[in-house]
Amino acid sequence: MVVPALIFYGIMSSSATVPLLEDETLEFGDEDVDPSYKKGALTHPYVTFFHLAFRCSALFGYLFYRIFTSSFITSFVVIVLLLSMDFWTVKNITGRLMVGLRWWNYVDDEGKSHWVFESRKGQQSRINERESAIFWTALILTPIVWILFFITALFSFNIQWLLLVMIALILSSSNLYGYMKCKIGTNQSVSSVTKNFFRTQVLQNAVSIVSRQATNSFENPPQNTV
Repeated sequence: MVVPALIFYGIMSSSATVPLLEDETLEFGDEDVDPSYKKGALTHPYVTFFHLAFRCSALFGYLFYRIFTSSFITSFVVIVLLLSMDFWTVKNITGRLMVGLRWWNYVDDEGKSHWVFESRKGQQSRINERESAIFWTALILTPIVWILFFITALFSFNIQWLLLVMIALILSSSNLYGYMKCKIGTNQSVSSVTKNFFRTQVLQNAVSIVSRQATNSFENPPQNTV
């Protein structure tokens, strides 16, 4: 519980993130470009399979563990192992190959930890649309499902399973947050994107209202009557 909590805390608390890698930095994934790329077929079928396999196995084990064993400890350990393998696979392999994104951490010479959120250059021409849809759907839906399990365990006072669900939430949410930062960019946070969107909409509406009023005033000038 301590290790995944520290991982999630480090991601969420890093206010000074390193910008996306510059031109002189080696690009990643060039060796994975398939000249026979087709949008209709999966470019990395085995990678796509393992992107879904570990997380689906963890969810399946949480729901139907009683079929295989009556021991809570055994179920707990197996599900945590599946969650850990899913976290590592998604963070280090599937995100890089399926959507051209990568987030990682390094420590500089001064001992300061930096979180890097990287997007492969020219990735749109290399990304398989089906793989991208599978990647983001699984990445977003998994934390939502674990949130539902968390609410269920909380209201049923199932404390022992509540701990497991919290570990699952931390690991799945960490990958979701990391890849959202990669997708959006490190120069702005996820919340700032929403704020900027609403600011843009408000500004556009204000300009539209002023322009409409000016047009109406020009077309229908006020008439002074005595």
